[in-house]
Amino acid sequence: MPDGSRLPGIGDDREDDEEWIVLHVDADCFYASCERLREPDLEGEPVVVGMGYEAGETVGAVATASYEARAHGVESAQAISTALERLPRRADYDPDADSDSEHTREETGHYRPVDMDYYESIAEEVRTILHDCADVVREVSIDEAYLDVTDRTAWEVADGFARHVTDRIQREVGVTVSIGVAPTMSAAKIASDFDKPNGITVVRPGDVREFLDPLEVELLHGVGPVTARELRGMGLETAGDVAATDPEPLVEAFGERGRELYDRARGDDDRRVEPKGEPKSFSRESAFASPVDDPEPKRDQIRTLAEAVADRAQREDALYRTIGVKAVTPPYDVHTRENSLPGPVDEPDLVEELALELFEEFESEPVRKLGVRIANLEFAAGDQTSLEGWDSPMTETDASSSSPSSSPPSPSSPTLSSFTPSTVESTDSDVRTETESAPDEREEPDADTQTETQSREHVDGQTSLEDFP
Repeated sequence: MPDGSRLPGIGDDREDDEEWIVLHVDADCFYASCERLREPDLEGEPVVVGMGYEAGETVGAVATASYEARAHGVESAQAISTALERLPRRADYDPDADSDSEHTREETGHYRPVDMDYYESIAEEVRTILHDCADVVREVSIDEAYLDVTDRTAWEVADGFARHVTDRIQREVGVTVSIGVAPTMSAAKIASDFDKPNGITVVRPGDVREFLDPLEVELLHGVGPVTARELRGMGLETAGDVAATDPEPLVEAFGERGRELYDRARGDDDRRVEPKGEPKSFSRESAFASPVDDPEPKRDQIRTLAEAVADRAQREDALYRTIGVKAVTPPYDVHTRENSLPGPVDEPDLVEELALELFEEFESEPVRKLGVRIANLEFAAGDQTSLEGWDSPMTETDASSSSPSSSPPSPSSPTLSSFTPSTVESTDSDVRTETESAPDEREEPDADTQTETQSREHVDGQTSLEDFP
């Protein structure tokens, strides 16, 4: 199988000491941004998305808060009851009954329950663009990823390349992201928080130490509140202090993490951007400018998408067992249908045939977006299954995830991680690559993990929900 991590003829000649160009892409208030896609009237309004929250209730925790909500003191991981004290619900506001209230209408906000299926459908679109813009993508969570773009751009124009990525995501998906560009993963991660929302911060080779030195220790990647207090107790207030100190006391206090903290504070980070696992599926999506009723344009689009994913499978020497379609109907109801085969195949004509068959029930409905997916991939060489005489029942699923009645997962339910791969709104985007997360894998080992998640979310993101399927 060809090596997908480098453009043809490039990777083998790279010098070990050549500076890499790493992008850290971090969505801005992702859940709230998704809610605004579904309800455009929420644009510019305070929006709070709650885990374990149901409309009208006071239980649950804040998963994310828009910048407007944060101005009222609402923060991620905060109890919904506390958030409501600081930002009452707009739905409960009565200008007549509340004329003597201490809160005005402008001091109220909109609360929505977490709708992971819907957010994942939007994240898929973002991920496909990321895979189209980089040769290597490491998906970290539903709203962030690292990209190695060393072979796609140059340092002289890296800021322009990053702006191309942000503009394309905003244009094709409708959400904003902020990007940090640096020669290391840890510096890029920090840089992406510097100019939110919709910002770009470039840290060029040779400037990493100058960029890191004045930062408070809390901003070092992998440092939580507990570690920060311990570092301050050692007289280390900034990254520059950590970089200038003797590393031995750090190792004594934090073990191997102490050495990592010392190295990262000095800008030393030799980790390469690597995917988390083998692809589980390929998919391709395309959106219409407005909902389409006529069946023929929709069938033509299914054919185009089916050809694209089948071609990708052949280029990657992949066989597949499952073929599926996705139809998004107004306002943003997501429906999926899939068919499982008796064994792995490489049959482009079959992909088109089954995709059209699965799509039949939506032919007469208005559709705003379509997708075709192949899954249960096998990359090992082997004989493919003969499908002669095959007649197997169809397996169907219906997400319809954007319905307001969708039940949010309970706080104890397993939840998201690994910015899984994706699809996109234009047919010139690359196919989706779905990755498998390594168990309990962390970008930065940190004994403060739980405290960190509850008190600070890389400055902008929503509360981390690990291992969402």
